[in-house]
Amino acid sequence: MTGTDRKAGSPLGLHRVIEPSGVLPQAAWRLDPDPPIWPDEVLVSVERLNLDAASFRQLHEASDGDPAAAKAAVLGIVADRGKMQNPVTGSGGMLTGVVREVGADSPLGLRPGDRIATLVSLSLTPLVITDALASWDGTSEQVPCQGHAILFGRSIAAVLPDDLPVPLSLAVMDVCGAPALTHRVVSQAAQRIGDTAERPGSTAGASGKGPVVAILGAAGKSGSLSAAAARRAGASRVIGVVPHEREASALRAAGSAGGRGLVDEVVIADATDPVGVSGAVRQAGGPADVTVVCVDVPGCEGGAILATAQGGTVIFFSMATSFTAAALGAEGVAADVTMLVGNGYTPGHAQLAIDLIRTEPGVRQIFDARTTGE
Repeated sequence: MTGTDRKAGSPLGLHRVIEPSGVLPQAAWRLDPDPPIWPDEVLVSVERLNLDAASFRQLHEASDGDPAAAKAAVLGIVADRGKMQNPVTGSGGMLTGVVREVGADSPLGLRPGDRIATLVSLSLTPLVITDALASWDGTSEQVPCQGHAILFGRSIAAVLPDDLPVPLSLAVMDVCGAPALTHRVVSQAAQRIGDTAERPGSTAGASGKGPVVAILGAAGKSGSLSAAAARRAGASRVIGVVPHEREASALRAAGSAGGRGLVDEVVIADATDPVGVSGAVRQAGGPADVTVVCVDVPGCEGGAILATAQGGTVIFFSMATSFTAAALGAEGVAADVTMLVGNGYTPGHAQLAIDLIRTEPGVRQIFDARTTGE
């Protein structure tokens, strides 16, 4: 059957769900990755996967660091499920590839030959791998491969920029939801502080009109972009929290790459130690009006909540976040904080992230080191 023979499918991809029936593709155990497309779908020749950090960490640890075992695990997941969704973490990642075919009713605005990055998770993207991952060494989040993937009518994709290497673009777009939402939340906080400071007799913002922002995992991909986005959105102070001296050195070096730097203060603390990390943030100029969690390990909810001022906001971007731990943890310490789960999509997120990588030398330095291994 060809794409022209198929009738209209669901823009949500419901027609690709094999089991269990009646659920969305992300919640499904298995999808149909059959290449003939429906009228509103797009067929993509896959060139590279980017596994999300939490999923790659779990695969690496479960394989005891054996690249061959990690490779076999990924191949097994894709073969069994028709998508790359880690059954332990529930997360996936995203991919780059070249558009092979576009359905007549596709609303995505793509054309055959476009080199794109998908901005929806691999956990809901029908996928087939055909080269047995022969070009992947099993030691990095980026997975060169051959195969095909399918985008639905409600999927999101961006044409890759010509001025950036593909591995760099992939790494940026994999986490582009984080800086976009951070920018929105910090902008709103800055506006509130500014409005309060203008009231007669107010002392708000006396030490600098703008929110204090803490980034847990500031030397990583989403963390460095979020730090730059927070600064651009009007943060008066950005505190970067990292787990050890190696990442602290990388963050300081990125700050010396030009301009004011990514953060005002680098803090070494264990994000899973609630009292320790909250105390360190406070000593560095907190509590934070906005705390952004970009750490790919579980157990960071309590520290993020305690590091945040009453009335502040915590943004969780880690796939390792526990809703139960966050909700009950905040209740248990009487923390009046708004908690947001970054869903990876904010309008304009890809363009903002690409602009940051182009204009912020410190962010580019961190990304270049992570994508080239230097």
